[in-house]
Amino acid sequence: MKFTFQVLPTIKVLLFLAFLSNSVFAQESSNPFLYGDALPDAPELAARGDYQIGVQTLNFINKGQVDVLNSKDGVDPLYDRPVTVEVWYPAALAEGTNPLVTYEDVLGSANNPKRPLIPFTFQGRAARAAKPLTVDQPFPLVIVSHGYVGSRFLLTYLTENLASKGYIVVAIDHTESTYRDAAPFQSTLLNRAKDVLFVMDEVAKLGNKANEHFLAGLVNADNTAIIGYSMGGYGALNAAGAGYSDTAVQFFTGMTKGSNALAVRGSSHPNYQASIDSRIKAVVAFAPWGMTRNIWDLEGLKGLKVPTFFVAGSEDDVSGYEKGIKAIYEGAVNADRYLLTYQNARHNIAPNPPPPAALAPGLHFDEYYRFAEPSWNERRINNINQHFVTAFLGMQLKQQDFGKYLDLAPDSNEKTWAGFKPRTSTGLELLHAVPE
Repeated sequence: MKFTFQVLPTIKVLLFLAFLSNSVFAQESSNPFLYGDALPDAPELAARGDYQIGVQTLNFINKGQVDVLNSKDGVDPLYDRPVTVEVWYPAALAEGTNPLVTYEDVLGSANNPKRPLIPFTFQGRAARAAKPLTVDQPFPLVIVSHGYVGSRFLLTYLTENLASKGYIVVAIDHTESTYRDAAPFQSTLLNRAKDVLFVMDEVAKLGNKANEHFLAGLVNADNTAIIGYSMGGYGALNAAGAGYSDTAVQFFTGMTKGSNALAVRGSSHPNYQASIDSRIKAVVAFAPWGMTRNIWDLEGLKGLKVPTFFVAGSEDDVSGYEKGIKAIYEGAVNADRYLLTYQNARHNIAPNPPPPAALAPGLHFDEYYRFAEPSWNERRINNINQHFVTAFLGMQLKQQDFGKYLDLAPDSNEKTWAGFKPRTSTGLELLHAVPE
């Protein structure tokens, strides 16, 4: 039997495919598809806004804070607490500029030898240290708080998107709660709301027109929203008026060898109500933690009075759903509130998609599952979050006419929701409740 091989045509095909691949690669390299970019089925308000944006890193020191990691026998030593933030803002760039920035983060978790720190980078659509836009009216402030553990770069798909729509977006690295410096949980329990309030104060100072800072005259901290994910949601709710339960305060005291430092953030403490800041106009709480651990009770949740948009997965196995996030939503009876639910999703309904570094063979599974969601495409979730957060904050901070995007039939499977392309609003539920 004689075999004849068509070598030349095969070589031509391979050369053509190589050429095509190189051409596509070159095209993608010049205009890559990045976190937060709109997929073909992205809902209407997911698209980036009209502003080009800049990004800068700021370092603050919150002096004289309780060093709860070293509390003992009811004595709380003090320390100067460093707080690093990333700021995205509308910038003055040359027309036609397509800015790219490189963010630096790590996989792994400090003090965990099974998950060593692995640096990685990823790109975003912002210009590092760009000149801020000159404006007549300052932009609303949005403060973003990550989960435990996490980083200020965990939600860049959203932080960049909101800045492009005319917000000053400040994402916090919560000291002792990031991948790089993860420490025992009591620091996170104590400091989340305190970090948010401190950063709001510091940004307000920098925004004073008398300053020579890039934020001077650019930001209006009197018109602030807080976005929090998981433990960030826990802190955001407390900063906005939901006091911690007596059970939470007792739990904290027990785990810290006698510290009573959390008591001032409890609903029954006489100073708590006085600490609620009227500059906070809205909250977005992604999978807020604590209800299943009795951190919240009905009395404390009554203190939440600002409009709040909750986001959850119906199968959340970290914060819980029916007895967790949905119970918080139901218990916050004095707030105008929404609950967006991703059916069959678990806890990861807020982060960026997994970075390529998390796909490397041999890594701990949780490096990937810190970001990934088993039942949903993470980029799809990102686009939907952009859409709804844009609608909600637009209404609350800018009085934009976005009501049609939130006034929806609860079940997305029954009828295509406003702002969604035909046949694309499936697997979602949106509930709305007004103050009693």
